[in-house]
Amino acid sequence: MNGKTLSKRLELVASYLNEKGVFADIGSDHAYLPCYVCLRDPKIAAIAGELNEGPYQSARSTVQELGLETRVEVRKGNGLEVIHPNEVDQVVIAGMGGALIADILEQGKDKLGKVERIITQPNVDADALRRWFYYNNFVLIDEQIIEESGHIYEVLVADAGKKPTPYSKYNLQAELLFGPFLMKQKSAPFIKKWKIEKQKRVHALEQMEKAKVPNQAKMNQFQSEIKTIEEVIGND
Repeated sequence: MNGKTLSKRLELVASYLNEKGVFADIGSDHAYLPCYVCLRDPKIAAIAGELNEGPYQSARSTVQELGLETRVEVRKGNGLEVIHPNEVDQVVIAGMGGALIADILEQGKDKLGKVERIITQPNVDADALRRWFYYNNFVLIDEQIIEESGHIYEVLVADAGKKPTPYSKYNLQAELLFGPFLMKQKSAPFIKKWKIEKQKRVHALEQMEKAKVPNQAKMNQFQSEIKTIEEVIGND
């Protein structure tokens, strides 16, 4: 992979970027995503943020090799520290855990005043992001789930401002866990993911039952989650 080609998951992330303005890619690694986007669209510019020295230097090298120094600025820093208030229109955070992404957004809320769209690709715990969006005036407008190289990835896209909510009044907790769009689509990667998640909970329950002092509250939680998963995907 280089600045001219992307993995399927990052191509999907890139497809949700509006084709103008400035976006920030937080945890940009080699800056592949911002370079890919800027090579294809002359109206867009990017800030690539990276915390660690190695990836920061790799990102700078990618930008220089592709001659994009005037379009992609690489900055070193933690999370949204790398951007100024009202500097960017869109934010991308991909390839981290959902809880960590939600924490980055929470810690950098003062930088989101002008941000119209947040595009995330959590590796795990996508529900933590849905909850953050839900309680912070960002409306989930789409989500996708794909499988690539044996891994299952979810992409969540949320816009600022008043838009119709994708959630129902009666099934909010389940929709936050599974994703309101993904629940309706029930694609093959979605079914596969939740079969795996169900087995994890079944295995955990079996281990807890062997404990000298079982954690009954945790067991009840897992039993409830298994039941909910079966209601959504069936009990195969």
